[in-house]
Amino acid sequence: MSNFDDHTDQRPLEQEPESNQFVDAALSRRGFLKATGAAGTVGFFAASPVSQALASTVKNPSNLLGFEAISISTQDTVNVPKGYRADVLISWGDEVVKGAPTFNQNNDAKAQAMQFGDNNDGMTFFPISDERAVLAVNNEYTNNEYLYSHQGKAITADDALKGQAAHGVSVVELVKQDGQWRVNPDGRLNRRITAYTEMELTGPAAGHSLLKTSKDASGRKVLGTFNNCANGETPWGTYLTCEENFNGYFADSKGKELGETYARYGLGAKDRGYDWYKHDDRFDMGIEPNEPHRHGWVVEIDPMNPNSTPKKLTALGRFKHENAALMLDKSGHVVVYLGDDERGEHLYKFVSKNKYQPGSDTNRDLLEEGTLYVAKFTGVEGELKGKGEWLELTWGKNGLTPENGFPDAASVMVFARLATTQVGATTMDRPEWVAVHPELHSVFVTLTNNKNRGVKENQPINAANPREKNLYGHIVRWQPTGSDHTAATFEWDIFVMAGNPDVHPSGLMAGSDNINADNMFNSPDGIGFDRFGRLWIQTDGKYSNKGDFAGMGNNQMLCSDPETGEIRRFMTGPIACEITGLTFSPDYKSMFVGVQHPGEDLAPSHFPQGGDSIPRSSVLVITKEDGGLIGS
Repeated sequence: MSNFDDHTDQRPLEQEPESNQFVDAALSRRGFLKATGAAGTVGFFAASPVSQALASTVKNPSNLLGFEAISISTQDTVNVPKGYRADVLISWGDEVVKGAPTFNQNNDAKAQAMQFGDNNDGMTFFPISDERAVLAVNNEYTNNEYLYSHQGKAITADDALKGQAAHGVSVVELVKQDGQWRVNPDGRLNRRITAYTEMELTGPAAGHSLLKTSKDASGRKVLGTFNNCANGETPWGTYLTCEENFNGYFADSKGKELGETYARYGLGAKDRGYDWYKHDDRFDMGIEPNEPHRHGWVVEIDPMNPNSTPKKLTALGRFKHENAALMLDKSGHVVVYLGDDERGEHLYKFVSKNKYQPGSDTNRDLLEEGTLYVAKFTGVEGELKGKGEWLELTWGKNGLTPENGFPDAASVMVFARLATTQVGATTMDRPEWVAVHPELHSVFVTLTNNKNRGVKENQPINAANPREKNLYGHIVRWQPTGSDHTAATFEWDIFVMAGNPDVHPSGLMAGSDNINADNMFNSPDGIGFDRFGRLWIQTDGKYSNKGDFAGMGNNQMLCSDPETGEIRRFMTGPIACEITGLTFSPDYKSMFVGVQHPGEDLAPSHFPQGGDSIPRSSVLVITKEDGGLIGS
């Protein structure tokens, strides 16, 4: 996600507080999560129908995590375990479109539209052959203190265009030379998708009056994607990019009373300092009040066709999308898990109406029609686990009717956040990335932090979010009933509660039993599985190394055995960065990882070039020196 740590506050979401007795019972030292300790992770579903599925595949952690853990770091560099190397693949401002000029901070908008975008985030590796591939990478936002030599103090029209060009997605061809993946600057598939690339709106809200503007009377054509956080991929070879903090680009020069449907999405009189609205009427809600409704979607891109038009998928709902964890259920339906990254927002699931047909062109329409659901968690008294259900967000059901402000099916998708409140979903501690285990069907979601938990009325302490003013974040996992991802119910527990046992020797702030002084971290954000079942955890947390965060170092990536709970630190990043984005080559001998916003807020970083250079977000390729499998 972008480092907008202080998301716009929202009005209270009406939700009955759950009994807090389970918290009191769970506070006996740090034993509240014995089920996820090193000796008993698989026990969290004890006496449940799915327990055997987990218990039957327990691995020795030394067999799954085959690397030596590294220490924390506060250095302005990347550190990886002994026997590994990390090389810079591409950085902000490098050539993508053939003929792009060499990076220079003073390059203009035309140059930036040909260069790799800023603040790379989620990414996916698409193989073409053993020695050729395409890498699709999100470019989430910009650090104006580096994008402009004037540090963003007086945004001109060209500056605004340059900022728009630095957002979106970069699609780059890779070639394998001497055993290493490198960017092919002559690749015919190389492409930049920016905040002014034409896109098509699809699904139940396409063509609705809420999506029509003075420039698009059809409500089906929209320019641009921006604040692209994390990602997903489809079985038919397309890339899913997720629009997160889109609200930060809009302002209202007219001072209108915009109302609840805007406020709930953090839209107001001011933007986040990009100043696009001063030079582009699309971003001035006083002129184009419907333009914000055209953003906050999941976007589907064909990386193999540089002439294709990206599609915004309104069937997946409009909110601050973190990633799109797509999996093919045994029923043949496509299921997509989605987090809404804001304090007190929700966890979603989309199930396609139609089924996947291998080799059929109709698969490309599967994400345009289906059912969207939102999660409700129920706790077991005395324990941090329980059951859950998926509440349907379908017009005409669960109170989603004209009497409650939803005149039609399109309004439910456009105002999905308001629909979740209407149906009584559980508010969560900023749901970020979701990942599905490749064999066990268990699903994991990072809840990165939430200073409002137990403080705001709409966010009472509950079993799934048990820590008041959740500084460190946690990861919840669940098992769908019958390992059927279309099922309406599931069982859940907390896989790990991040914490700082050095500062807080006991209690919830110390973290769960699988957290210790050697692997502690805060604010889990990106997660992903490799095909061997390792869970990779990336952080976007506080790196002050002071107070509650003393001894935690720079942001990092860790690796876990999800069946034993063991967690080891694998990578540390440079000063003031976030570690985000994760994908592998098919042979699992190359891992691609992102370093985002090194040196943000003018922190003293010069990564990756060193010297007196300005810091630049970059994609790294990590390999083993012996050419072996990553993590083994």
